[in-house]
Amino acid sequence: MLLAVSFPSWLSPEIIPGLPMRWYGLMYLVAFGVAFRLYHKQVVERHFPISDDALSGLFLWGIFALVVGARIFATLVYETSDVYRRQPWLVFWPFRDGAFTGLQGMSYHGGVIGGITAILIYSTVKRFDYREIGDMFAASIPLGYTFGRLGNFINGELYGRVCTGPQGMLFPHAQQLPAGEPWVRAAAEQAGIAIPDQAVLVNLPRHPSQLYEAFLEGVVLWLIIWAVRNRKPFKGFLIGMYLIGYGLFRFGIEYFREPDAALGYRIELIANTLPIASAHPLGSFSTGQIFSAVMVVLGVFWLIIAARLPGHKPVRVYLDSGRNTASSTAAKKAAQRSRRKLRKKLR
Repeated sequence: MLLAVSFPSWLSPEIIPGLPMRWYGLMYLVAFGVAFRLYHKQVVERHFPISDDALSGLFLWGIFALVVGARIFATLVYETSDVYRRQPWLVFWPFRDGAFTGLQGMSYHGGVIGGITAILIYSTVKRFDYREIGDMFAASIPLGYTFGRLGNFINGELYGRVCTGPQGMLFPHAQQLPAGEPWVRAAAEQAGIAIPDQAVLVNLPRHPSQLYEAFLEGVVLWLIIWAVRNRKPFKGFLIGMYLIGYGLFRFGIEYFREPDAALGYRIELIANTLPIASAHPLGSFSTGQIFSAVMVVLGVFWLIIAARLPGHKPVRVYLDSGRNTASSTAAKKAAQRSRRKLRKKLR
């Protein structure tokens, strides 16, 4: 009896077969839209002094820097051939052999570097507090990120290691494994898959690690940060929370993901002879884990530094200096209470 779940047959990378419109690209548009709405909500509820035009400009430059950083980082770190060194214009060329393929290969960690760079430059030019700008991004991005991972799932890519439990999923385009290998036969038996005698390769169930990431690095992380967005102890606190939270979740999920075959494990504290599709030893660390660990360390250092920077106390509600110079309702009530107390003392 098959224990795994089959990949939904009605899901296809193309929205309309035969046309260059893919769900992956649409999911990115949805992700940006969700992040923008959440950011705009924070601007409104806090009366943050930024106009709609400036906010749109901030997001456009942020998206541009994110895509550029993600693409360049992917070609530098994850591409083992020298094709981009010999033909650097292909980094942003969305066609292969005359067919539209989009930008295949994006690095999340490169996107973070590009996004942070854009925030720093834009905040400096427009004279915004980069800590406040970054905090609102930290409370907006995770939920949008969820849709990016759903796009990976629809593409049937970035699947995890072999999984013989009920949460395993048969991805139709997953790399098939040698049927003669003892561990492959044992995994197939545990998953309830019969291997024909003459079979050379077999497709085994995999961890749907894209869904793990969408849930933990997206929904759960967003709920945590969103819940404390108006209770942060100092400016920049949410930035540190995001770096640490994403880094920890991603580091753990990497144990269920299968690393790129060409890269394998970048660090092996103990020599490993197990196939990368079958197991991830605790003493072996993938490229994603290394960068995630760096994120955690940077997040901790940032929290220590941000708590000591001048003007670190958070501003809960701003005066809307661009459109309304009156105080917020809460500020008015607080001022009224202060005046009443003062009058009582004077009596």
